Amino acid sequence: MSKKPRPQRLQRSKPHRSVIPQGQIVTFFAAGRRRWIALGSAVTVVAGLTTWALWPDPPRQREYLDATACLLTDESGVTAEPAATIWTALQDTSAVSRVRAQYLPVNGPQTTVNATVYLNTLVGRRCGAVIAVGQAQVDATADVAGKHPEVRFMVVGTNTNTPGVRALDPASPDTLRAQLNALLKTLANNAA
Repeated sequence: MSKKPRPQRLQRSKPHRSVIPQGQIVTFFAAGRRRWIALGSAVTVVAGLTTWALWPDPPRQREYLDATACLLTDESGVTAEPAATIWTALQDTSAVSRVRAQYLPVNGPQTTVNATVYLNTLVGRRCGAVIAVGQAQVDATADVAGKHPEVRFMVVGTNTNTPGVRALDPASPDTLRAQLNALLKTLANNAA
């Protein structure tokens, strides 16, 4: 008699064991955590650099009104007195009032005819006010002021009877600064 093969009994399966040994599992997840930290750090750095690169720069220049005060000097420019004091006061007041301040020295012979050419250049630049320093410049202002009533003319150190021309006293820096401040405020108000 032949023996019949006995059916094999189904065995209960044991809990599933990982093929990866226990120590390697910990290493795998630890390496994954390091990868995520490295990736997060890289994204943060890239975002920071992109923000820094695209951040708008503050304006590097002043935004001026459409008004200009001009200083006409002799050939020494703004290095000699009283032009140096006036130029400093103009720059200080210009920063507050947002009115441009410019100066133009008369080069060559210090004559009324030569100074008139430079003065007409300032009028052509649309200066709202022209301040003249020096005898030739003051004489040129007396000749040109009547032809340009839209421009405020001021002369330094000389009293003048020319209509439309005011005299500035350079002896008192505080008074001079106050007069220039009032002049630039008027120009700013007219430009606004």
